[in-house]
Amino acid sequence: MAEFKYTKAMKRLEEIVEKIESEEIDVDELSTHVKEAVALIKTCKDRIEKAEIDIKKVVDDLDTETAG
Repeated sequence: MAEFKYTKAMKRLEEIVEKIESEEIDVDELSTHVKEAVALIKTCKDRIEKAEIDIKKVVDDLDTETAG
């Protein structure tokens, strides 16, 4: 699967959930869509974790600069 940015991954995930909830997906397609949804969730989770690490580093650097 192509790499998605967070916003695009969330939008695609919402589309899949809407289809599943509205029962627009037949049983044969369900497995494929669930696998795609899991991959998208992992992508979003990884991006959030990376952002948290980056933000913590910036805050820690700022704290070091202001303490020094």
